[in-house]
Amino acid sequence: MTRRFVLVFVVTLLLSATGNNLFAKTLKLSSTTSTQNTGLLAFLARQFKADTGYTLAVIAVGTGKALKLAQNCDVDVTLVHAPSLERKFVASGYGTNRRIVMANYFVIVGPKSDPADVKDAHSAKDAFARIAHSKSLFLSRDDNSGTNVKEKTIWKMAGIVPNGSWYEKIGQSMGATLIMASEKNAYTLSDIGTYLKMKDKLDIVPLYDKKSRLLYNPYHVIAVNPNHCGNVDYKGALKFVRWITSRRVQKLIASYKDSEGKTLFTPLAIH
Repeated sequence: MTRRFVLVFVVTLLLSATGNNLFAKTLKLSSTTSTQNTGLLAFLARQFKADTGYTLAVIAVGTGKALKLAQNCDVDVTLVHAPSLERKFVASGYGTNRRIVMANYFVIVGPKSDPADVKDAHSAKDAFARIAHSKSLFLSRDDNSGTNVKEKTIWKMAGIVPNGSWYEKIGQSMGATLIMASEKNAYTLSDIGTYLKMKDKLDIVPLYDKKSRLLYNPYHVIAVNPNHCGNVDYKGALKFVRWITSRRVQKLIASYKDSEGKTLFTPLAIH
């Protein structure tokens, strides 16, 4: 048996043993629990694999942690929703090619009995003030996620420093926070997409859901800067950036809806 024949035989066996995935590619993505809890990430991962051959390895955490993973060179690309943190991340040289992908809105959800009369609030700031003044239970994610960053912004604009037994810091994902709020008859801030996807499991309802600039919730994709992280798959990251902002995939995002046909995310990369 010749050396060339042996080599071909061994490669053939390896390909067979791995299901022809010997040269499969994996792209590491950090993203938010809201994109995971809605099921959007799993939906997009399947499409990305079919279109590019890349397996999308997703780490879903709060935006602050997602950006930290990218800063530490643990992922190739990130998809997050805290513009102030994102701009600082890019300005510091950790990320590049930041592109808008989609958006939805934050909503204040709580018990149907609405003890703080949030449904009658004139603004998100007024709604938070009503919760604080009535000392109604409010659950804070307290995890530096995009949702938590927005929550802290609203408290600051309302001129309130939340503290006391009515304000509970739980350090949980968006989905877990909604479930806990439902169990405790508490208020919390949520992105509308995660709430809609989980509403059938919850006993809380949107009480302030007016679309305003303050409650706007945009998501951006950012490639990790290869000048900062020499080990990243920058080519793969750029492929993902182009892919998720392409017209076809933007239409797929628009088509992703809840059980009642409501859109969870509005695509923004194309007009």
